[in-house]
Amino acid sequence: MASSSRTLEITVLSCEDLRIDGKSVKKNTYVVVRTDHLNYRTTKIDTEGGSYPSWNQNLLIDMPLHERFVTLEVNCKMASSDRIIGTARIPVTDFMGGYLPDNYLNFLSYRLRDSRGVRNGIVNISVKVKLPEYLSSKNNKKVTENSACSTASKPPLKMPIGGEKNFGVVAGIPVWNINYL
Repeated sequence: MASSSRTLEITVLSCEDLRIDGKSVKKNTYVVVRTDHLNYRTTKIDTEGGSYPSWNQNLLIDMPLHERFVTLEVNCKMASSDRIIGTARIPVTDFMGGYLPDNYLNFLSYRLRDSRGVRNGIVNISVKVKLPEYLSSKNNKKVTENSACSTASKPPLKMPIGGEKNFGVVAGIPVWNINYL
């Protein structure tokens, strides 16, 4: 039942201080969210926000487990063609893995860089890694079973070790570092 991808729920909230050639953006900005070159989603066009556009748009996108970055590309729709205002590459480790559980809502802001690498605004997003369907149905079943229990007998808080099903005690192993001897 293991899946080769995870579903991300990315809400593109807004951008700040967008510029084209040193001048404030007037209108018609949108964001493209990419997990790889074939998998992307696009927000609607903000026609009124100018240099401070706002979308507050929720996008669901699959992310292969081998991907290490999610790319946000802020564009401006112009008469002749679309122009990239700025790009941000988000490390997957900022919202997945480590101590963050699935379904945890992360609010993140990233500096955008234009094609020359110059700072060009900030993008604000929220990201949630959705639980795979087979796990969320198991967890919902457990919640319903536990809801009949008294609130006084809550189970102790445990942290997953080495996988989603393995709960146990963390043991420290001393490692000698030659620099401290």
